[in-house]
Amino acid sequence: MRRTRVLTAVLALAAGLLAGGPPALAADAPAPASAPAPVSKAADTYTWRNARIDGGGFVPGIVFNRGEPDLAYARTDIGGAYRWQESTRSWIPLLDSVGWDDWGHTGVVSIASDSADPDRVYAAVGTYTNDWDPGNGAVMRSADRGASWRKTPLPFKLGGNMPGRGMGERLAVDPHDNDVLYLGAPSGHGLWRSTDAGVTWSRVTSFPNPGNYAEDPDDESGYASDNQGVVWVTFDESTGTAGAPTRTVYVGVADKENAVYRSTDAGATWERLAGQPTGYLAHKGVLDAENGHLYLAYSDTGGPYDGGKGRLYRYATATGTWTDISPVAEADTYFGFSGLTLDRQNPGTVMATAYSSWWPDTQIFRSTDSGATWTQAWRYTSYPERENRYVMDVSSSPWLTWGANPSPPEQTPKLGWMTEALEIDPFDPDRMMYGTGATVYGTEELTNWDDDTPFTIRPMVRGLEETAVLDLASPPSGAPLLSALGDIGGFRHTDLTKVPSMMFTRPNFTSTTSLDFAESDPDTVVRVGHVDSGPHVAFSTDNGANWTAGTDPSGVSGGGTVAASADGGRFVWSPEGAGVHHTTGFGTSWSASQGIPAGAVVESDREDPETFYGFKSGRFYVSRDGGATFEASQATGLPAGDSVRFKALPGTAGEIWLAGGASDGPYGLWHSTDFGETFTKLPGVEEADTVGFGKAAPGASYRTLFTSARIDGVRGIYRSTDAGASWVRVNDEAHQWGWTGAAITGDPRVFGRVYVATNGRGVVYGDPTDTGGGPGPDPSGKCEVTYRVTNAWGDGFQADVRLTNTGPTPWDGWSLTWSFTDGERITQLWNGAHTQAGPTVTVRNADWNRAVAPGATVAFGFTASGPPADTRPTAFTLGGQTCAAR
Repeated sequence: MRRTRVLTAVLALAAGLLAGGPPALAADAPAPASAPAPVSKAADTYTWRNARIDGGGFVPGIVFNRGEPDLAYARTDIGGAYRWQESTRSWIPLLDSVGWDDWGHTGVVSIASDSADPDRVYAAVGTYTNDWDPGNGAVMRSADRGASWRKTPLPFKLGGNMPGRGMGERLAVDPHDNDVLYLGAPSGHGLWRSTDAGVTWSRVTSFPNPGNYAEDPDDESGYASDNQGVVWVTFDESTGTAGAPTRTVYVGVADKENAVYRSTDAGATWERLAGQPTGYLAHKGVLDAENGHLYLAYSDTGGPYDGGKGRLYRYATATGTWTDISPVAEADTYFGFSGLTLDRQNPGTVMATAYSSWWPDTQIFRSTDSGATWTQAWRYTSYPERENRYVMDVSSSPWLTWGANPSPPEQTPKLGWMTEALEIDPFDPDRMMYGTGATVYGTEELTNWDDDTPFTIRPMVRGLEETAVLDLASPPSGAPLLSALGDIGGFRHTDLTKVPSMMFTRPNFTSTTSLDFAESDPDTVVRVGHVDSGPHVAFSTDNGANWTAGTDPSGVSGGGTVAASADGGRFVWSPEGAGVHHTTGFGTSWSASQGIPAGAVVESDREDPETFYGFKSGRFYVSRDGGATFEASQATGLPAGDSVRFKALPGTAGEIWLAGGASDGPYGLWHSTDFGETFTKLPGVEEADTVGFGKAAPGASYRTLFTSARIDGVRGIYRSTDAGASWVRVNDEAHQWGWTGAAITGDPRVFGRVYVATNGRGVVYGDPTDTGGGPGPDPSGKCEVTYRVTNAWGDGFQADVRLTNTGPTPWDGWSLTWSFTDGERITQLWNGAHTQAGPTVTVRNADWNRAVAPGATVAFGFTASGPPADTRPTAFTLGGQTCAAR
């Protein structure tokens, strides 16, 4: 319920990202310094999943396609875009292919689904408009519902995580000529148009107003001082004919005196709508063409956190009459309006949200008479008691209660906050979805509202993972995964496939910045983080299941980094606002550490309980007395900046791996075997940003190493089973997740398993495909495959594959193999995981479609480069057995 969304790409990554690229780390290996480490650039066979949290971040936009039922998209501010899959009642991520160098393109400022051709979808991407994001924005276009994308760079930046990101949609497809699109730009860049389905873009020079509103014009960082620009585009479909551009177009602008413009000649000329309200920003403009009503939701600020006053208006498109249809008097508002939607089956039904009503809760309003009268989701009976029209069921995501027990009128779980996305399914008046600062909620009983009958609201968020991950730990016993997250604190995962019952509580940190466990006593865990009030440190003696708050040294203002000694008897903490401190016991009192600068990153030796380490500004520090005193080591040649992460190897005292650096100085992976007195830079690792350890490979004695790095010119997630002498890339081009430089760890109990921290896509974990997935298909080989090319273009094609279990027994996991004949290569695949070696392709089940009953069919699809061969694959094998082909 944090009001100030963590700018993870800035606060966590500032040292590297603000310099123009993501930060890095370094480490070392026993390969000879004269030769580069051997590396396999081809991805190993890995299956990737999320450790389920379900949600966790702000969803500012939901878009239903108006031409095809059950087709919907969601956009997030830092975690990409998603498509709703009705068959599984879950969301499918669409932008995992965004790579390290384009990390800003995981922020989605707008999304548009083409109702005339539902296969087409567009996303306007870019995270920040100031220099926090070094790259410009882009418009991504897909002809296969987001399974694959092409990108057009823009000559300016876009702000998926900037103020005003809940307004929109800024991107819109002309319903009559779907080669025409408009894009509202921030930063004074005005209105842009494409006439070739998003391939090229040009500024609409006749559009008169680029906007002038900024949240805080005096903000020197450029974050709050940027002009929020042109914020939405709406077509009046009653003013056009098929094949010709729509004549009337409405555009919203971030200008309190001139918020709404209209063109009646397909964008050739524009005029300010006469008589419009002033003193407010129009967050949304939604048109009911059947009745000739343009509805507008106004707020006095751009959101998504702020907003103290607001109004709802209805504009009669035929007469130009404005009507204030606000459900409450202006004097009674303490919020702005933003979420706005129509029931397309019953256009006189309109709904809106009080998006910035933080306390005691958000409010949702509904009218069935075009705004003449309203009812609301909840009301006071006798203050502070309230009566709700709805019932909240968060059993699928129980952490949404925040472990709270508030006093009335506040309730838990809340109806929401930051509720700028609100949509009624255009084909189903009973289904509504809305986004909050932490999840997507929805109901399929919406019309119960009008009968004054309770309806149930549930999370509709499975598959949408939007947490920013700041630290990870995988202890040798207890829960396999502990996570430190922005905005919602962190979780203890006892089962990676299930949503944990609760985040870390008592105390609740708004963001956990660092956590650690005692290597020889994994039940002892410490975490530190940001909090509005109270201690910034907490301890657990039961592996993170329960917590006790510690106390802060004087001056602490933020979490920083923390380390637990190998035996759990000592802790060293480097908080924000104060220098490095140490304690024995559980932090009832702290003493200042000597010889180490404030702000140093701290870690512990995993074998010697008296030894701790630190790093700051190119110097490595060592304490051999439990953190009381540190001395700078003699190590030289380490990264000069502070974008460094390092870890000590479990089981061996004094062995350290260090990753980090920047492009203008030392950057890579370093290794020390003498308690950090000297480090050797690993040859062949050009850049590295994280380092972690997992279980040793079968027959190997050294723990498996993992890193997010650039090796032999290729960015990726890498694994070494021979102490860094050689590396294999374990992710592929379809699984990159933007910036992955915050944390990485292997699992000490499962060989090959790796947990990767992302900046907005949650905790991603991978397993070698040949070690998981259950017993595999029916050994009788009774199966049937239908392979069908569904679309083709000059340099690629799309295909659908249907696999049927024709045998008598169920499958628990499946793996289908075939060979291409003409050089085709898969570029993206959905509803499964794939590897390709030369012409041979193997597709394995996803987590959710592994079980296939006798007679049942499972389907997956893919896009590939190269023209489809005249002779399509006809030989398919399932677990080594031949399938019938159709």
